[in-house]
Amino acid sequence: MKAIEIAKAGEIKIVERPLPEVGSGDVLLKVKYVGFCGSDLSTFLGKNPMVTYPRIPGHEISAEIVTLGSQVPDSLAIGQNVTVVPYTHCGQCTSCKQKRYNACRYNQTLGVQRDGAMAEFVAVPWEKVLVANALNAIQLALVEPLTVGFHAIDNARVTDSDTVLVFGCGMIGAGAIIRAVLRGATVIAVDIDDEKLTVAKQLGADFTINSRTQDLHDEVQAITHGDGPSVVVEAAGNPHTYRSAIEEVAFAGRVVCIGYAGADVAIPTKLWVQKELEIMGSRNANPADFEAVIKYLSKTSPNLDLLVSKVVTVQKAGLMMKTWAESPGSLLKILVQF
Repeated sequence: MKAIEIAKAGEIKIVERPLPEVGSGDVLLKVKYVGFCGSDLSTFLGKNPMVTYPRIPGHEISAEIVTLGSQVPDSLAIGQNVTVVPYTHCGQCTSCKQKRYNACRYNQTLGVQRDGAMAEFVAVPWEKVLVANALNAIQLALVEPLTVGFHAIDNARVTDSDTVLVFGCGMIGAGAIIRAVLRGATVIAVDIDDEKLTVAKQLGADFTINSRTQDLHDEVQAITHGDGPSVVVEAAGNPHTYRSAIEEVAFAGRVVCIGYAGADVAIPTKLWVQKELEIMGSRNANPADFEAVIKYLSKTSPNLDLLVSKVVTVQKAGLMMKTWAESPGSLLKILVQF
């Protein structure tokens, strides 16, 4: 079968791989679309410390069931349209014992610590397969990236009384915006790209701020009448936005960190203590987040042109990755069609 392989930093190519072996508890999937994630870009750039080479990337999956292992339950059937929870969990670490499987100490995400789904076929344990016949093939590939932002908003316990500021309006930030809007919160979207801010507005953000051309602090203070937002979501992965999150959040506020900054961040501990802040990480997503995104996509049917920047063939995936690497802020989501 054909697969896309990142052979080493800066080198991506199409290779031939054998068909996956299907164990008794596995499901063989015919891949339809796979999204390029920011972690895949980091792998291509040689900046992902969790990856060894060569690596098949991809964990944002749209697929169809083609083969069932002998011990797969009857709830799954050949021909069903599915997406996949791409994380593993050990069941024994402290996170798993609290049923926070998304934060498993020994997690191995498809396309990161192990080969992913950018191939014609992929075999996965049946427990990780989610049937979503109500969604079309492109929508299925958007489920996993949206769940990460949904999970962050859940971690922050957002309600309709909150004002939520989201740093970074890429796909992860888009998920946080959508979920916060669904919760009835007032949403402020912050980015340095006007096109992404336009998308954020169409997804329901009440206010947008271009922090490159506008004074972030003055704008936030004006919107919140001097209080600051009760919740800040850091989805940009930038040392500057990490610091701004603590500076701009309201007293007794919550800061949720999703993005991996490229360098260590000096935290203003005076503000952390004075404001009595809750600062928390948010990693991956739980099954409930997947269910929430599937429900949102099936009931709302958002304009997919807002979320999908490019759809490319397998043959053009390598060129698209190189183009993205040259201008990482210009694209929201790239899908590869198999």
